[in-house]
Order: sequence, then C-alpha cells, then structure tokens
Amino acid sequence: MIEIHPEAKISPLADIEDSVRGTRILIGAGSAVDSFVKFKPAGGSGDVLIGERTVINSGCVLYTGNGIRIGNDVAIAANCTFAPVNHAYQDKSRRINQQGFLPGKGGIVIEDDVWIGANCVILDGAILRQGCVIGAGAIVRGEIAAYTVHAGNPLRQIGMRQ
Repeated sequence: MIEIHPEAKISPLADIEDSVRGTRILIGAGSAVDSFVKFKPAGGSGDVLIGERTVINSGCVLYTGNGIRIGNDVAIAANCTFAPVNHAYQDKSRRINQQGFLPGKGGIVIEDDVWIGANCVILDGAILRQGCVIGAGAIVRGEIAAYTVHAGNPLRQIGMRQ
C-alpha cells in the first residue's frame, strides 16, 4: 500500500514499488522524492514511513526490510542506501541466495532535523537521533546521539551542532 500526501512532490522518474506482502510506504506533506529514487519492498515486511518536509535526493535506494521511519525536516543527499535487512550467509554448505535473512535489529529510525550526506549507507539497527549530521560516504550501523556530527569510515564523531 502506497500513500502519498497530496502536498508531497514525487518525481515522475522515482520508482516506488508496491508490496506483495502488505508493506506500507507513506510519504508525508511537503516531502520531496527526487528522480531515480527507488523504494523496494524486499527482505521483510517493515513499513517505510516518511514525515513532513523531508527531502530524498536522486539515486537513493530504500529497502523496506525491517522498516524505516524517517521524521520531519530530514535532508538526505544523493545516492544513499537504506538497508534495514541482514542476509544470512554462514552456512557454507548452502548457496548464499538460498539462506534468506537473519532476524532484524529493529529497522532504521531517523528522527527530526537530520542531515545525511551523499553516498551514505544506513544499516539495520541504525538510530539517528534528532538534529544529528552524517558526513558523506559514511556507513551507519548503531545509534547516533542528538545534535552530533559524525563522518568517516569507520564512523566517528567530529563535532556537535551549536
């Protein structure tokens, strides 16, 4: 089920796939989804819930997996990947594509007023608290404190918003 608020702006070149498992994709008022953004129901039955006035720039991919909750006034730069799902791979006697998925780590939660730089990868279990900033190219897998600035790989805190 896909619900797009009438005041949201979705590029005609965005690709929002409907789920066959009942996953919901909800996009709030004033939010914008740019060209070549892909919403892919895969790897679980979590919902993707996007708040108000949030911008998702071109080339981003959002898998539904164990769910993604994005708050209000979030800025997501180009080419970010949101992967709230974990593939099983441990059993070498079986092909990887036959092993399915591991239990979820809670999906992805992004609170209000967050900025995510270009080419970031946000993984299952990531929690980005209010007002934090993630520098370009970062990989996020845990909790990021409110109003902190993180960058690099491995990810590390490089400052605070004042």
